[in-house]
Amino acid sequence: MNKYLIKKLEKLTLRFKKLEIFFSKKNTNFNIKKINKISKEYSTIKPIVLTYLLYKKELKNINSIKELLSDLEIKEYILEEINISKKKIFLLINKLEKMLILKKKKKNNIFLEIRAGVGGAESSLFVYDLLRMYTRFSEKNNWKYEIISFSHSEKGGYKEIIIRIIGNNVYSLLKFESGVHRVQRIPNTETQGRIHTSTCSVVILPEDEEIKDIIINNSDIRIDTFKASGAGGQHVNKTDSAVRIFHFPTKITVECQNSRSQHKNKSSALKILSIKIKKIKIKKKQIKNSKTRKLLIGTGDRSEKIRTYNFPQNRITDHRINLTFYNLNHILDGNLEKLITNLVSYYKVKKLSKS
Repeated sequence: MNKYLIKKLEKLTLRFKKLEIFFSKKNTNFNIKKINKISKEYSTIKPIVLTYLLYKKELKNINSIKELLSDLEIKEYILEEINISKKKIFLLINKLEKMLILKKKKKNNIFLEIRAGVGGAESSLFVYDLLRMYTRFSEKNNWKYEIISFSHSEKGGYKEIIIRIIGNNVYSLLKFESGVHRVQRIPNTETQGRIHTSTCSVVILPEDEEIKDIIINNSDIRIDTFKASGAGGQHVNKTDSAVRIFHFPTKITVECQNSRSQHKNKSSALKILSIKIKKIKIKKKQIKNSKTRKLLIGTGDRSEKIRTYNFPQNRITDHRINLTFYNLNHILDGNLEKLITNLVSYYKVKKLSKS
C-alpha cells in the first residue's frame, strides 16, 4: 500500500481511539454542538479505521503463517492460506482508496489545449495522437466533447487544438495531465532508423473556475473574424463566423470556430481568455508566495517533461510518480484508467497525509 495512505490511516486510527475514549467518559458538562461535531467525525472515520484494522489483521496473518512454510507436510495448505489473505488485502486496499480518495460525482467541464512543442512536424503529429487518446478516453467515460479551435500543420497533425470536454468528474480525473508530454519514436520520414524526440504541451483549464473577478476591457483586446475551417457544412469557408481575440496586456491569442454563430464563438473565446488570464494571476501569486510549483506549463522544453511515450520499447512512463507501463498502444487507444487512477491516488493521498 502507498506509504502516504498508510501514514494517513495510522493518523485516523489514533484519532479514532481518542474519540472512543472521549465517548467512554461520562461528560456532564458538554456543548451539544461540539458533541454533534465529534459524533459526525466518529461516524465518518469509523468504517475507514475498521477496514484498515482488517487489512492489518490479514498482513499479520500472512507474516505469522509464513514461519510454517518450512514444514513440508503443511506447506501447500499454508501457501493456499497466504493466497487467500493476499486476495483479501487487495480488496481491502481498493476499498480504503475509494473511502479516502473518491468523491461524489461533480460536473466540472474543462477546456483541453494541446500544442506542438519541440520537434517540428513530428511534434504536430503527436498532437493528433494525444487528441485521439483523450477523446477516446472521454467516450469511454460517456463524456461529450467539441472542438473549439485548431490549427493544422502542413505535414499533418495539428500545431495546436483546443477542445471542450463535458461530463462528470472531468477536471478531477484530467487535471494532472497538464505538462509537457515527450514522445520518442522513429518518424516515417527517417531513412536511417534513428529515434527522434519531440514534445507537446497539454494544458487543462477548468471551465467552472471562478472568473467573475476577471475584467477584460475592450481597449485591451483586438477581435478578428475569419472563415471557419473544418470537416464540412454549409457555413465552412463561406461566412466569417470564426473569432480570434488578441489580449494586448498578456499577449494571449484565443480562437474559436466551433459554432456557426459568430456571437457564440466570441462568447466562448472570451471565456477561454478569462480562464487563461486567471491562471496567469494564480501563477504569479504562487511564485510570489513560494507555496507551490507553477500551475501552467512553460516553453515545451524536453527538460520540463511529465511523461514519456517511447514507441520502440512500447513504454509509457510518468516521471512524477515513477510509474511505467509497457502497453503504450493500449493507452494511446484511450485506456488511461490505470495511469490516471495512480496519479489521482498519489496526489490525493499526499494531500491527505498533510491534513
